Amino acid sequence: MSGGVDSTVSALLLKNQYDIEGFFMCLAQPDLDLQKKRVQEIASRIGIALHIVDLRRQFAENILAYFSGSYSSGLTPNPCMLCNREIKFGLFMETMLDAGMDRVATGHYARVQTKDGVHHLLKGIDPVKDQSYFLARLSQEQLGRIILPLGKMTKSATYGLAEQNGFTDFKGTESQDVCFLGPEGLGGFLAKHLGDASRPGPIVTGNGREVGTHQGLFHYTVGQRRGLGLPDTTPWYVLDIQPEKNTLVVGKKEELYRNRIHVANMHWLRGISPMESDGYQVKIRSTHKGAEATIEKVDDKGYLITFDINQRAVTPGQFAVIYKGEEVIGSGEIARTIPAKERLANDSQKTT
Repeated sequence: MSGGVDSTVSALLLKNQYDIEGFFMCLAQPDLDLQKKRVQEIASRIGIALHIVDLRRQFAENILAYFSGSYSSGLTPNPCMLCNREIKFGLFMETMLDAGMDRVATGHYARVQTKDGVHHLLKGIDPVKDQSYFLARLSQEQLGRIILPLGKMTKSATYGLAEQNGFTDFKGTESQDVCFLGPEGLGGFLAKHLGDASRPGPIVTGNGREVGTHQGLFHYTVGQRRGLGLPDTTPWYVLDIQPEKNTLVVGKKEELYRNRIHVANMHWLRGISPMESDGYQVKIRSTHKGAEATIEKVDDKGYLITFDINQRAVTPGQFAVIYKGEEVIGSGEIARTIPAKERLANDSQKTT
């Protein structure tokens, strides 16, 4: 339980079907005491026991270190992917099972279907709230333990059910994407954790021409336009981040497009790689709508994904999640991008 509408409604839905108890994680939330108080009030109103599990040390060692380390390496990480595998459905789930629980329910908008002993992860039916992307690193064992009550619901229906049960103060309280960032934001967090990585350095074009000075590489991500301070007749965009040179590479809009990417650390949810001759839909970030692509094994370290249509601002460090229809097949970390061979003819061809 997080104190939000999704976990609250999940508890309400399951209370009449199971003997349930609530569990709350202490991580690095800036408003931890307020969240704990809110969860305690919600659990009391629902009428269930609440357990508070302190995972702050493990979260710092596993997730915060990965997060800041990725930025220092010029990557743009997705901490939720690692947290779900290692913390929420890892250490946290183990704690709940050790406490005598048989299954673990969360408020994710996704579905798990089991057939012939194999657990299949599917998209939630609400296309706007679908969160299957964030669960793409889970194992078969983890998928087999979870219940996702909201997978067949829309967000509006969730709010409606909460209000029917007397919880009328959830509207406008969506949780933020990165739960451990406080008022200082991303820049302040990284400045505190990265030290000299915040030093200024050159901004150069693809051909090496210096056009400005950046204020610390972690302030930027591939595809970024604002904050560069480079006046010109047309905007500049971040193309690449080179920490070994403390250099930011920029270019024009048409230079942002890629049609091939190398992905590493592949994880296949069924334990076996799919047919390479098939076509798949690949999401290159959580907010990406997905694009048609083919996959090809390069070596033991990774795969090559080739898109049918060039993709804008593919970002190393993010995860490419591979779908076959509604099902999540696998995922891998974007390690390198390959510039598109041809400029897109017009904006209508883009998938963003």
